[in-house]
Amino acid sequence: MEFFFGAFESEWERRRAALLHERSLGRGKNSEEEERRRRGVVPTASLVGGGALSGAKRGRRSAGLMAGDGFGAGEPSMRSRFRSLASGSQPTVVKMASFGGGSRLGAMIGYISRNGDVVVENERGEQLRGRNELSTVQGEWDHLMKNRAESRDIGSFVVEVKDQFDPAGDIHEQARSILKRGLGDRMFAFSVSPRNDDKGFAIEGVTVLRDSMGERLSGDGKASAIVQRRLDGDEGEQIVALAFRFTGYGNGTDYGSARLRDLIGRHQGAVQDEQGGVIADAKQAGDVVQLKWRVGLHSRKPRDLMHVILSARAGTDVQAFRAAARDFLAQEFAGYRYVFSLHDPSKDPKAEEAGGKRPHVHVHAIVAMRSDAGDRIETTIAGFRRWRVTMAEKARAHGINMEMTDRRERASASAYSKNQVRPTSRHGRTEHEGTSEAAQRRYDAKRSDRHSFTQTERSRRYTDFARRQWEALATEHGDKRVESFARSQIIRLESKIMEDHSRSLEASRAERLRSQFITHLVSLEEIVSGDESMRQMSRSEFEAYERRVEIALFQAERVTPADERANFAEIASAARDHVNVRRELMELQDQNGERIASDEPRLREGDNDANVRWDESVARHGLRTVEAANEIMLEVEHYREAIDLADAGGINAHKASLQASLDLVLARVGELGASGNTLIREIAEVDHDLRIAIEAAERSRERGGKLRSETSGSSGIPVAAAQEIFRDRDDERSRVRTEEQRDGPVADGTQQSWDGPGPRSGDATRTNPAQQHIPRLEQLQRETDERQERERDDRER
Repeated sequence: MEFFFGAFESEWERRRAALLHERSLGRGKNSEEEERRRRGVVPTASLVGGGALSGAKRGRRSAGLMAGDGFGAGEPSMRSRFRSLASGSQPTVVKMASFGGGSRLGAMIGYISRNGDVVVENERGEQLRGRNELSTVQGEWDHLMKNRAESRDIGSFVVEVKDQFDPAGDIHEQARSILKRGLGDRMFAFSVSPRNDDKGFAIEGVTVLRDSMGERLSGDGKASAIVQRRLDGDEGEQIVALAFRFTGYGNGTDYGSARLRDLIGRHQGAVQDEQGGVIADAKQAGDVVQLKWRVGLHSRKPRDLMHVILSARAGTDVQAFRAAARDFLAQEFAGYRYVFSLHDPSKDPKAEEAGGKRPHVHVHAIVAMRSDAGDRIETTIAGFRRWRVTMAEKARAHGINMEMTDRRERASASAYSKNQVRPTSRHGRTEHEGTSEAAQRRYDAKRSDRHSFTQTERSRRYTDFARRQWEALATEHGDKRVESFARSQIIRLESKIMEDHSRSLEASRAERLRSQFITHLVSLEEIVSGDESMRQMSRSEFEAYERRVEIALFQAERVTPADERANFAEIASAARDHVNVRRELMELQDQNGERIASDEPRLREGDNDANVRWDESVARHGLRTVEAANEIMLEVEHYREAIDLADAGGINAHKASLQASLDLVLARVGELGASGNTLIREIAEVDHDLRIAIEAAERSRERGGKLRSETSGSSGIPVAAAQEIFRDRDDERSRVRTEEQRDGPVADGTQQSWDGPGPRSGDATRTNPAQQHIPRLEQLQRETDERQERERDDRER
């Protein structure tokens, strides 16, 4: 079928018909490629003089992408870009300045043309001069503009209440009730003030125009009448004489924040919201609008146009940059309407004080978001990256050394938007100040080129790959300038690793100190809460007890977090008061003669009792049985005491080694008990760990995996058997003990000081077997009972 393009009256109609005709004949892009182009996945081929990348080249780039080198097809390798940047190439700057509706087309063209004083060029290469020629653009683009109005999101209002308010009630509650009746469930803020005639009061406020059901008030006279009818009631008879009217409306959170801050300023912070919360200052006003109201706005703005800026360094060849920009726009926006102008600082008609004559050369482009064929530009991150790649290619084609860059490759700070800063000086490079504290920090970081790193996992991988490429460039290139530049980038990127490592170490140290602090507090509680034994302390026992408390306090104070120091001071004071009370009790008992005045007679009496008990044990079990049991139990208690000391000192690594040794010795005890040592079995009746070890050894024998029996000189049993035994022991500890075990008597015994390993029972009389074995067995039983009591208390707490 043949088309007669002269039948179309408008140029745009003829162009669209020609494009559709080419596609119907298969000369245009297929739908799949077009869809990928619109989504920003593949480069756009120019309709004039442009073409898609070859399949071989795309295949090579795909292989590079799998290695992490870049994101888009057609990009040069990261290594080659880095080499070019190190050699002096300038980075590509392509910025999305703003979007706008069709009604702003004239204003935007007037801005880039300096009101007609700068030549503007369109997509057909036609140069437009003066306001008359520029005005024709509006008519040519009108069919592409939806001219959709921006949504009315925020409205300001006034309510005049002519009746006197109830003095017995809260005036704000009365005002809030009136507003909820008229505005429904919309979010609002208001302030109340008396009227000039002293009759009634006035309510000024700001409200979200959309309610939870999607109904949106227009914020004008029609909407005022709707709200007034709701306030009047169904029958038209007002409950309270009042008049409601909207005084203005606007779009977006910026408008809402400005109106709410103005309301707060005029009423000295006496502003409340619909729930009774007070909004006292500008910061709270911004938080209310951004965090609470924003989700209910459903705000929209027309996006018929977009404003793109292309920049180059000062001193760049102006004509070459104009040609590069022309080629870039022709390739990336083929099929779309656009106009652009170049601002040369030497020929800019706008004064420097007014924002003109910027020291760098740059191009402004206004692009229609919709093409003649109905396609729409997709502004995605991948698309923006592709634009920078294309601009760099066109610049190099015209003799300008330019490369695409990614801020993650140099750990550059994020850019700031025009809404976050306001200009303070336009002499030379424009100076700004932030519109908020956060905006000021962002502006300072960008202008001072501070290190900044993105936090996503994908960005971390990208940054790590970039660092490796800089390292390879620094080692392989012979140019000193390139090597120096590459090493400076490595230092920037490695600073992040050092910062992360420092933060990790600091967090780990803080967590470790807090854990140690809690451990020492628990130990302190166990020491101080030993009431039964403290009531019968001798002077030497009390002195040892007092040393243990002071050591525990000292160790806890060393690792006390800053936010816990006040609480720890109270705990330390209470612990010392407790010790003072026990000192008084001990002195009173000494005066009344309730305790033995000297330790030596008590020890001699204990020695005599020990001889008798040794003889009884030998008579019941036999000498060899008692000696074997006593020797291995001395090893068990040696490791138990060492572990207690490691707990007191917070030496976790030493404690782990000691616990492993104790596990092996207990496994040997279990094997000895399973082999028929009756004294070991008797001790196991009051020692929970020994009972678990013996049961595990017996089960191992029943399964045929007989453990090797060892004498006192043997090296130990297999580690696997020890692990099995103490898994059983841990499981057994988790069960609830019987009433008989919980109510069992706790034998009296001395407590060992924490300031170092003291002599074990019987060490002073090693030549007498009865004196060195029997007291030790009794002490084992006493300490086992005490440990069971502590475990029971821990469970009950």
